[in-house]
Amino acid sequence: MARQDTLAAVDLGSNSFHLEIGRVVDRQIYPLDAVREVVRLGGGLTAEKRIDRGTQAVALEALAKFAERLRGFPRQGVRAVGTNALRIAKNSSQFLREARSVLGFPIEVISGREEARLIYLGVAHSLPVSQQRRLVVDVGGGSTEFIIGTGLEPQLTESLYMGCLSFSLKYFPEGKVDKSGMKAAVLGARQELAGIVHAYRAAGWDEAVGSSGTARSLENILRENGFADEGLTREGLERLRAALIKHEKADPDKIAGLRPNRAPVLPGGLAIMSAVLDELGIEALKVSEGALRHGVLYDLLGRVEHRDMREVTVAQFLRRYHVDAAQGERIKQLSLTIYDALTPGAERDEDADRQLLEWAARLAEIGLSIEHAQYHKHSAYVLSNADMPGFSRMEQARLARIVLAHRGKLRKMQDAGLDGADWKLVFALRIAALILRSRTDARLPFLRVAADAGGFAIDLPQSWLDENALSAAALDSETDAWKSIGMKLSVSGLSDKKVSVLQQVR
Repeated sequence: MARQDTLAAVDLGSNSFHLEIGRVVDRQIYPLDAVREVVRLGGGLTAEKRIDRGTQAVALEALAKFAERLRGFPRQGVRAVGTNALRIAKNSSQFLREARSVLGFPIEVISGREEARLIYLGVAHSLPVSQQRRLVVDVGGGSTEFIIGTGLEPQLTESLYMGCLSFSLKYFPEGKVDKSGMKAAVLGARQELAGIVHAYRAAGWDEAVGSSGTARSLENILRENGFADEGLTREGLERLRAALIKHEKADPDKIAGLRPNRAPVLPGGLAIMSAVLDELGIEALKVSEGALRHGVLYDLLGRVEHRDMREVTVAQFLRRYHVDAAQGERIKQLSLTIYDALTPGAERDEDADRQLLEWAARLAEIGLSIEHAQYHKHSAYVLSNADMPGFSRMEQARLARIVLAHRGKLRKMQDAGLDGADWKLVFALRIAALILRSRTDARLPFLRVAADAGGFAIDLPQSWLDENALSAAALDSETDAWKSIGMKLSVSGLSDKKVSVLQQVR
């Protein structure tokens, strides 16, 4: 991947969309520009969990503004991520197609724990270097993330489905704040927290930090009203709760430091933060400028400089599932050779499909540690459902589909969401796995492949086909597998003389 001096992160949050642009100097990122658009994507979710068209229009308008600022950026210099609202919306796929078209860059929907990891990365880079254990709490629009880590490494991550926007809509309809509504909201947050409190208290921490808009807004209000000198305190939050109940709403005209665009979501955020401090026994929480978008920037910097968290995760999976590393390397190399022959002239270092194929080849056999029969199904299940730091939900799903399709019947994959580019990856991985079934370092035969709109073609030495009857029979069966989904696969045997001529041409 080419070196980038300027990187950009786009955060499609449930409450606000953010664009952050930074300049890279000596592996540090210095802010150049930031744009925030209040979209309330989570507020546009209907009872059927679909984002309504009005909210979609507001979101696309915001992305169009971001696109103008990102004009001229290379694809590898921008990363866009979606969070809770896009995780739960049933029509997120349809919206994302339009959103990608408007923004001009791919958009990944990340899991809650991946969001937590990236938040921690952003916060850790915004604070002084320390080996103290830190607890980071990030109350977002639709979810709240909790992370305990040391230095730049998160060790415990969790994401709960409660956020300032969702709680404000649920417990404070039309912005009305009263004692019973606040009590119900705090109780609701405490119930959500019940499942993680024991583990987090047992792990412990030396310093508690709040991040993102809710924490920064609350800190500003507490300071402006004299409720706390800095950060968030239990006493300060209690005094703010009393003020909101007294005024019966979050009123910017009566509460100093409250911005009008934050007012609609303040009650929910306050209820959640109050419950967090109470349940986790936190007296005071300092506030960081770091947030998800900053973590996305640093994670992107790692990818640009070949320190990709996804590669770390793949290596961990290979160890955890005791994968035969030698066989994985053989399949990887042959798969990539086949793929490169099908995509001549492509930029190898910047080809995301090629990278995905490499990971699929190395991870294809993780299911063998569960059961040999139908191991590819077990591999795909693990890849679909495991926590895989660095990977978006879409990347995990696509990786799982490629691995599932690398052996067995292809008809099962027709409704699995494979697109045109995926079939090349499936072909390369299937043929590599088929040819390398002996699991040895025997010299590979001359191999020529080609593709067109109708399917694929393979040329192999006839002498090799004659000497490897099992592989030849498997290739015959492979032609039937592709035929079953309306695609052709032709396998031709070449004379030794023809092979010699072709090798000389190479």
